[in-house]
Amino acid sequence: MSSDTLIDASWLDYLLVAIYFGFVLGIGVMARRSVSDSIDFFLSGRSLPAWVTGLAFISANLGAVEIMGMSANGAEIGLPTVHYFWVGAVPAMLFLGVVMMPFYYGSKVRSVPEFMFRRFGTGAHLVNAISFAVAQLLIAGVNLALLAGIVHALLGWPIWVALIVAGAIVLSYITLGGLSAAIYNEVLQFFVIVASLLPLTLIGLHRVGGWGGLTDKITAAAEQAPADGGVAPAAQQLNSWPGQALAGFDSSLLSVIGIVFGLGFVLSFGYWTTNFVEVQRAMASDSISAARKTPIIGAFPKMFIPFIVIVPGMISAVLVTEMVDLKNGGSPAGGASGDGVAYNDALLLLMRDVLPNGLLGLAIAGLLAAFMAGMAANISAFNTVFSYDLWQRYIRKDHTDDYYLRIGRLATVAATVIAIFTAQIAMGYDNVMNYLQTLFGFFNAPLFATFILGMFWKRMTPTAGWVGLVAGTLSAIAVDRLAAAGVIDLPGQGAAFLAASTAFVVDIVLSVAVSLVTKPKPASELKGLVYSETPREDRTDPDEASLPWWRRTVPLAGIALAMVIVLNFAF
Repeated sequence: MSSDTLIDASWLDYLLVAIYFGFVLGIGVMARRSVSDSIDFFLSGRSLPAWVTGLAFISANLGAVEIMGMSANGAEIGLPTVHYFWVGAVPAMLFLGVVMMPFYYGSKVRSVPEFMFRRFGTGAHLVNAISFAVAQLLIAGVNLALLAGIVHALLGWPIWVALIVAGAIVLSYITLGGLSAAIYNEVLQFFVIVASLLPLTLIGLHRVGGWGGLTDKITAAAEQAPADGGVAPAAQQLNSWPGQALAGFDSSLLSVIGIVFGLGFVLSFGYWTTNFVEVQRAMASDSISAARKTPIIGAFPKMFIPFIVIVPGMISAVLVTEMVDLKNGGSPAGGASGDGVAYNDALLLLMRDVLPNGLLGLAIAGLLAAFMAGMAANISAFNTVFSYDLWQRYIRKDHTDDYYLRIGRLATVAATVIAIFTAQIAMGYDNVMNYLQTLFGFFNAPLFATFILGMFWKRMTPTAGWVGLVAGTLSAIAVDRLAAAGVIDLPGQGAAFLAASTAFVVDIVLSVAVSLVTKPKPASELKGLVYSETPREDRTDPDEASLPWWRRTVPLAGIALAMVIVLNFAF
């Protein structure tokens, strides 16, 4: 094996990667033929069927972060990581489909900030649009950093060259076809990712002697680990509840409260229900019924993703020499970032050790695909918000559609360049997941509070809208800085859960207080924006009742919920 690159690939692997990229760019060219105006470029012309948008919904989220971050967590803390899926995703996705989607689709808004504008006016809209745009650039940086790490591991190029090359590929792909190209590619990626991670999990499990062998090895490793290594006891690594290793609390009661309220409610509802990247996928579907079913169809594969993402991380921590060393408190050299092995490398190192040539190429194509999907999703969302919500509303009001399309393409280029710089911040974290949860606490938790209050309480005023958002974000940043300074001491992702919960509470309390002393919008302007003011026929699809039960929204959501509860008890 050559020692200069982390992964030693053969010509067969490179061929597979090349074929895959041929497909991806081909889809972009085909989609370009159907882009006629800006609604097409930004929302696919609202014409896709539910199963396509449902898989794209999951795939937009199965980006770098999900795959590398969750396997890093699996390697570090084991099974409690499943809470990100079974507590922190599925319930919120079902809520989005059953309750929120009819509002979004029915009020025909193009983005979440636009919804804020109609409900609260300029103040809240401006704050939200700017914070959203900043968040997308920071998260695109995370995707780009991981993407460059893989290129570096494969070809041994210096990190900065890898960053620029990776950015250029993503750029060409979005500029070619807009959202349709991204959505069809995401469906293709979903299958490629599963096809590459499934053999990795099976071969890995075979190597350690099945599930039984894995539990034995984790138990043995946890018993031998030095006390100062910070390794969670085996019982915590092998059971999902109460999950102290994830929340960072010693008490099991506080741990469960932290996970259920911080992650399961504030962070996850905040992410899934107001994250435009996800909602945009459902908005591209062809009817209210398809839009509601999009997140619900997505919930089924979402439940099983932990088995091909977290389990390989756990296997890597007992099978790969460098990972075993790292978990015992050592600091082995190498790794994708070039500064020594980190938990983020768990998956790459496992691929290096167990996959035969050919499968390795497929796996690499799948990972590259995932990072590109994530980054393309962030950048196309940034695009829409920048072109419509910031440029068109505050800077140049009445121009032709072509003008805004051109601005959209320019914004794409600018965003990619900025992402090369924000990638540097992400590279400073040993486990990317910690960084991401912190960002979500800053941006999504306050947004969710303002949003949910504004949707169910018609008395809430425009002033309260923006005051709550600003105060919520500032309080989350304050908690994060206190944790960084060591005033609040919570390992794991506990500090992020705390910051998010603080932001949520501060936002709600202030919004209520401010609303009581300021003037609300008249009820007539709130139709389609507030639950109590929206007539029932606007919220439902007239054809839905005639469909068989397995194609209706609520029964599907019920089945998904039952399955998730069973999974929580089983592990």
